Amino acid sequence: MSTTLPPCTTLAHDRAAQQALYRKLNWRLLPFLLLCYTFAYLDRVNIGFAKLQMQSDLGFSDAVYGLGAGIFFFGYVLFEIPSNLLLPRIGARKTISRILVLWGLTSAGMMFVRDETTFYVMRFLLGVFEAGFAPGMIFYLTYWYGQQRMARVMAVVMLAGPLGGIFGSPLSTWLMTGLSGTHGLAGWQWMFLVEGLPCVLLGVLALRVLADRPADAKWLTDTEKRMIAAELHTPGAGHHSFGQVARDPRVYLLAFAYFTMICGIYAVSFWLPSIIKADGVTDTMQIGLYSMIPYIAAAIAMVVIGRRSDRRGERRLHSAVPAFIGAAALAVATLSSGNLAVSLLCMTIATAMMWTAYTVFWAIPSQYLKGDAAAGGIALINTIGLIGGFLSPTIIGWVRTATGSMQAGLLVMVALLVAGAVTLVANRMPAPHARPATV
Repeated sequence: MSTTLPPCTTLAHDRAAQQALYRKLNWRLLPFLLLCYTFAYLDRVNIGFAKLQMQSDLGFSDAVYGLGAGIFFFGYVLFEIPSNLLLPRIGARKTISRILVLWGLTSAGMMFVRDETTFYVMRFLLGVFEAGFAPGMIFYLTYWYGQQRMARVMAVVMLAGPLGGIFGSPLSTWLMTGLSGTHGLAGWQWMFLVEGLPCVLLGVLALRVLADRPADAKWLTDTEKRMIAAELHTPGAGHHSFGQVARDPRVYLLAFAYFTMICGIYAVSFWLPSIIKADGVTDTMQIGLYSMIPYIAAAIAMVVIGRRSDRRGERRLHSAVPAFIGAAALAVATLSSGNLAVSLLCMTIATAMMWTAYTVFWAIPSQYLKGDAAAGGIALINTIGLIGGFLSPTIIGWVRTATGSMQAGLLVMVALLVAGAVTLVANRMPAPHARPATV
């Protein structure tokens, strides 16, 4: 009697084995990376809450605050590409561990800021030590997940931004109000200390939790490793050198689109507490609670639209359309300053759509760039894009100091978001199976 299974039974068995494998991967990798990235996001933007006390304690102007908030990205940009080009050689475990430990110590060290100079130096060093984390994490995930899963995987790890807002907003304001004066320290000093030190522990855990590649994972069977390799194999896919990546004009168009999203996201991240305060809310805890609302909406939108993008296999419009909507909502919020209900509703829509555009966007370069040089290519896009993280708060801080209002600076961010969305629509990428064009 033949024991050969019918094709439909074999297919069902393979599908079940694949689902079990990716459940295993998801639980092993994604919660840990999400937690790490949540602290990364929180430690770079908690300066927005610290501003509510720190600015008056130290006598900083809005221009000084804006430059200090943005100078983080200057340090990040300078060191990001070298960090990511070294990642395939050193390995993800050591790279992520090193980044977590050094930025955790530096973030906690923000409690020692006393004047403009130490403020600028510490924010710059925070950027230097965190350089390479986000693009390194994105590149690392390409070792484990095929293209058909990338948008939903990105949606999970990129939830760090909204989660940093949802939990970080009340946590930061509670630390600032509840611990103010304890052992002679200001509330904002306690906030930096408590939110920075957990990263050091996460850095130590990274060495134990993560494996550099599937082939190195002792918690995978040989069959599971072969299944991952089969899913990642793309016949005919181009394998770039970094030199080819750096000469590809499409990479720079992607970088510009990303730059505009970063401008919008960090305009909200650094200035949302101040915007809510300008709308008439003066209690620090209330500001923290109101600041949660846009990020709750963002978390939901990212997951829903990320899954939709995977189902349809479409990336550009799933990123560009939310960017357009986010720009429109940010414009209305800016022009409704002083009306808390309208302003908060529009800021909620704007935040949700900008984070959604950002999430789906990262499924595009990971599809287009192949091989180890993709680490450098993703870092190049992120590096150029994060210039927006420097310019955005700096421009808004300068405008507010000069005019007493953030309106003109926020409208510049609106115009940039529209330009980025148009660029994404116009920049048609080659199909995943085709070799990317170079010049």
